[in-house]
Amino acid sequence: MPSVQAIIADDHPLFRSALKQAAAQAMADEPILEASDLSELFSALVVHPEIELVFLDLTIPGAQGLEGLARLRNQYPDILVIMVSANEHPSIIEQAMALGASAYIPKSSSLDVISEAIAQVIEGENWLPPQTEICTDDNSEQAQFARNLEKLTPQQYRVLSMIADGMLNKQIAYAMSIQETTIKQHVSAILKKLNVYNRTQAGILFKQMATVAESEEA
Repeated sequence: MPSVQAIIADDHPLFRSALKQAAAQAMADEPILEASDLSELFSALVVHPEIELVFLDLTIPGAQGLEGLARLRNQYPDILVIMVSANEHPSIIEQAMALGASAYIPKSSSLDVISEAIAQVIEGENWLPPQTEICTDDNSEQAQFARNLEKLTPQQYRVLSMIADGMLNKQIAYAMSIQETTIKQHVSAILKKLNVYNRTQAGILFKQMATVAESEEA
């Protein structure tokens, strides 16, 4: 059984406990770290560069829809991500997988099913809930957007998130303590990498990703 360092990012202590129990069966009893919000997760990844697997709650505090997954994949593309959520809507699962998740585990799953999913991911495979029907077209809008997001540097990703919040170049420059001309260069690179025409379109696409989970839950 491969040795894998992992962290569970979920704000529910009882579920973290259950997930650790299931993971123990598939991970050779390796110690598993915990984080209760997105900020704690990213802090832990800095302190523990050996982490290879993240269990990420879709609605963990600090995340906006699937933006937490997208940011994690952008900054740590080599880390495997298993999404865990009470939301089992096919469109959410489809976009999570398009954004680079290795598995999507409903919180209603039994411990045996969770353990099976973890083992499959560790062996290099993807895992989806049984009978889940999603579009796996690599040319889908979600898949294309996910691939393009991965082309951004972490700094460009941060600029994009601020564009989506409606900030102007000078406001972004002030927030990042860099020159406005540098922001303009980042924006040009972002538009080219995302294959979009203008910053408004880029912001809309980003916001759609951030709010997709919330709209499906409504």
